[in-house]
Amino acid sequence: MSLQDIQNKTVVVTGGATGLGAQYAEGFLKHGAKNVAILDIAEDVGKATTERLNKTYGNKVVFIKCDVSKEDDVTKAFDAVVAQLKQIDVFINNAGVMVDAQTWRLASDVNWQGLVSFTLKAVKHMRKDEGGAGGTIINIASTAALTRINALPIYFGSKIAVLHFSQCLALPPFFETTGIRVMVFCPAGTDTALLHNLGSRSYDPKLGAALAADMTGAVFQPPEAAAKAFIGMFQTGAPGTIWVSQASRPAQDITETVNSVFQTLESLVL
Repeated sequence: MSLQDIQNKTVVVTGGATGLGAQYAEGFLKHGAKNVAILDIAEDVGKATTERLNKTYGNKVVFIKCDVSKEDDVTKAFDAVVAQLKQIDVFINNAGVMVDAQTWRLASDVNWQGLVSFTLKAVKHMRKDEGGAGGTIINIASTAALTRINALPIYFGSKIAVLHFSQCLALPPFFETTGIRVMVFCPAGTDTALLHNLGSRSYDPKLGAALAADMTGAVFQPPEAAAKAFIGMFQTGAPGTIWVSQASRPAQDITETVNSVFQTLESLVL
């Protein structure tokens, strides 16, 4: 695939008010995106981020409040983006919650069901075989989708669901039929609020305390490094590919490895 151009693309980022979402939004603006829509439940912070980016990049950013866990919000936010910006070229499902404690159902709705809903809406909007212009959908999983930790089974389960949903959706002839490139981005430990207070995030306080102790002194990559890897993936990634960002290195395409694992598993059951 030739290098993907970011110039004049209209981009939507869920969970874009802070953290990696805000970094992805700014990365696209730096490379010449036409417009960016930031969707987030954090209205005050989202508006502040939008104002900051508009001062730097010339009023290209809109903010739309959205609770990704609520289907009515998802529908209204998607319709609002289309009404304001007309065409979506890139949809980034970034919103995520890592709390396996009391709010685990809310976290599951954000990490999984909200992502699925936005993906299906983006597919309908973009698909060339039904009059759309094609585009790119990037679903943010995590290296949690590739590893196992006993303290956070709900979060880790939601992230492998994101990966598996995306790779199944992208199986041929999806791209050939729709013109939509689906990719999965799996950041490793990155220095954002998601990794703060890990001990309180587990469904089991004892396991949470053990996890927090194990992570003491861990070094995480800066958000800027993950965002740079993300942009590199966007520019070079083929449809249906899965990428890892870790230790401030360029994004690594792990699709062949994941495919090999599933081929082995499928040979046992099919």
